[in-house]
Amino acid sequence: MPRGRRFTPVDSALHIMCRGNNRQNIFKSDSDKLYYWRLLNKLKEENKVDIFHYCLMDNHVHLIVWLTLSSGLPKFMKQLNLSYYSYYKKLYGYWGHVWQGRYRSNVVETESYLLQCGKYIELNPVRAGIVKMPEEYAFSSYRHYACGYPDAVVSDSPVFLGLADHEVGRKERYVEFVVDSGIINSNKFASQDFIGSDDFISKLRQEYDIKEIKSKGGRPRKQKL
Repeated sequence: MPRGRRFTPVDSALHIMCRGNNRQNIFKSDSDKLYYWRLLNKLKEENKVDIFHYCLMDNHVHLIVWLTLSSGLPKFMKQLNLSYYSYYKKLYGYWGHVWQGRYRSNVVETESYLLQCGKYIELNPVRAGIVKMPEEYAFSSYRHYACGYPDAVVSDSPVFLGLADHEVGRKERYVEFVVDSGIINSNKFASQDFIGSDDFISKLRQEYDIKEIKSKGGRPRKQKL
């Protein structure tokens, strides 16, 4: 089966997801997550990739990254996943695939959908029943934005910075947006190539020459034998 196309436009946000092979746990302890966090911090600098939001779950990883002309996303993701594979293999005496194929990525419309996507991934631990409140989970970007905890991995989202003209106001509005407005349950943040308004999606489809395939109604024709 041919590989799907990669869309990596410049000055754009991408939602990236990596899943453990056969949905197995890739993190068996907080120490494993801390090691991956340190890899993120190191490799994002080397490859000039900004990370706006992230969440490290037991069997998968969510990132929202920002790409510029000098960003090296393919190299960043290759180094990240291979480095963690080497660590995991050595620590647990593991043989076989750790990651389930290639990482998945979706282009996110910055102004309208960036915070929505960030909210979706930061509420993963709540939806999974691991914690009751997102600030109770240590391995996501939520506590940085909502509580002001320093997090070397996170570059402040421009949309977050635009929530208010001072830090206290930004944090209050972020908590209101993420927690008080309810949990998002949407597969579109993982299943679509482009996440945004109809105009945004239409523009990128045209730019990348993607034709929307519409299914025809009615019963399928019988095959001639």
